[in-house]
Amino acid sequence: MKLFEKAKKFGIWNPSDLDFTQDKADWDKLAPDEQDVILRLTSQFQAGEEAVTLDLLPLIMTIAKEGRIEEELFLTTFLWEEAKHTDFFNRFLVDVTGDPGDVSRYHLPSYKQIFYEALPQALDRLATDSSVEAQVIASVTYNMIVEGVLAETGYHTYYTTLRNNDLMPATCEGIDRLKQDESRHIAYGIYLISRLISENPDLWETAENTMNALITPALGVVTEAFDQYDPIPFGLNPDDFTAYAMMQFQKRYQRIEQSRDLSLEAVQAMTHEAIDKDDA
Repeated sequence: MKLFEKAKKFGIWNPSDLDFTQDKADWDKLAPDEQDVILRLTSQFQAGEEAVTLDLLPLIMTIAKEGRIEEELFLTTFLWEEAKHTDFFNRFLVDVTGDPGDVSRYHLPSYKQIFYEALPQALDRLATDSSVEAQVIASVTYNMIVEGVLAETGYHTYYTTLRNNDLMPATCEGIDRLKQDESRHIAYGIYLISRLISENPDLWETAENTMNALITPALGVVTEAFDQYDPIPFGLNPDDFTAYAMMQFQKRYQRIEQSRDLSLEAVQAMTHEAIDKDDA
């Protein structure tokens, strides 16, 4: 319910209210390789947000069928926010870049492994298998890897390329809003995984195996993108971003691992503390 309150307070923003006039002017002044790296990043976000919007319903239905009304209330904000994020990135592609063509050309093997295979498979499974094991796999894939590793690293890339160079203020504002939304999604996901493992400690092996299987392609999404450029635009250093991705992974891995030895009440207390520290 704390997350639901935050979603009502911070999640009400409209991509249509953003004025991309300066962003378009900044875009037109960029070198082709600089445009390309931003378009690559945006295309991955846009397709990822659309994929989650399409795939999310089975998780919501699973939680609803268990009668967890408070969790369901918060999960209603997930679908709304992921749809809004899809709208935001589509506005960028149309209003800022013009007609970028088929941006799926930017979806390389590691990206496809996660967004074309692992994510839909994990969430679609819940439509026919609502077991706690299936829930752990779905939430690790979605909340921890897609949101907690890839999206967080993507925000870091936007800020490094745009905000640090005083470019595209409306895009940066939209990313700020997205990051707030996703922080709530991640908080819920880590709670869900931790709750399930606290109640079923033997599921730690399932969570660990899923995390270990997906971290390699997740890092591959980062490295394969940078491999396309020589030199890399904006002076970006791939090592900075792989290190950032691993930092996001490791801190959440440790949070989840702790839940094996915690009561449900302790997991809830830890989650409350984390939510209270987050101003989003």
